[in-house]
Amino acid sequence: MMVNDTEYMRQTEATRVRVLSEALPYIQQFTGRTIVVKYGGAAMKDSNLKDKVIRDIVFLSCVGLRPILVHGGGPEINSWLNKLGIEAQFKNGLRVTDAPTMDVVEMVLVGRVNKEIVSLINQAGGKGVGMCGKDGNLIVARPQGEEGIGFVGEVSSVDTKILETLVSNGYIPVVSSVAADEKGQAYNINADTVAGEIAAALGAEKLILLTDTPGILKDYKDPSTLIPKVDIQEARKLIADGTVAGGMIPKVNCCVRSLAQGVKATHIIDGRIPHALLLEVFTDGGIGTMLIGSQFTS
Repeated sequence: MMVNDTEYMRQTEATRVRVLSEALPYIQQFTGRTIVVKYGGAAMKDSNLKDKVIRDIVFLSCVGLRPILVHGGGPEINSWLNKLGIEAQFKNGLRVTDAPTMDVVEMVLVGRVNKEIVSLINQAGGKGVGMCGKDGNLIVARPQGEEGIGFVGEVSSVDTKILETLVSNGYIPVVSSVAADEKGQAYNINADTVAGEIAAALGAEKLILLTDTPGILKDYKDPSTLIPKVDIQEARKLIADGTVAGGMIPKVNCCVRSLAQGVKATHIIDGRIPHALLLEVFTDGGIGTMLIGSQFTS
């Protein structure tokens, strides 16, 4: 048994060394580059996955990258609405956000979820700083425009100065998807949209969306049909022919919009896989779908 344990340790150490060796070129390539990560789905709800995502974010910062974390918090909002006796309502996939619901959204996203993530980053040895779109006029919002959905907003503009100041000094910004318009009215904005617009405004190296799917699939029922790489034109075709459907449409559109505004690459990856971020950024194969702006050859 002792021999087997020793051999297992040797194999584990050898694997760790191989992984580090494979990661080195990527660390060198991306040092000093900004990576915006949209954090959500199972990776936020499962405590074991949550710990691994936070450690991945801190690792990125420690090896010289400049990560920015953007989060939502739908399940937590629903839980608090239920506790307060407020019915959660949705219209065309959007949360109907009347004034009482907006108060809960802001309380939960800014006051609870955001600060929990910041605390976890700090416990893992990073330097997390929490904020929402209101802080430093990071995001100016405007109404989304659809009738009957209340204070659901879009991003009107992004001022990146506060983010640049923080990441330049080694801090990890954690941004909740609440912002205000020019009159101070708060709005609930889709976190994917916020992440995409921040990535575009910063000219980020990468935008990474943590989801509960493997990526873009040719057959949504079959994970083995993962499409590892597409460009903007192909992504639009996949939406048009129905390959990309349902909840994946806004995610792919978010990536396409970010690429069109100068983000180098976008990724849709499965946040249910432990250390998904490191696997996507620092390995040759990656694990999800990478979207790029220009044509490529296979």
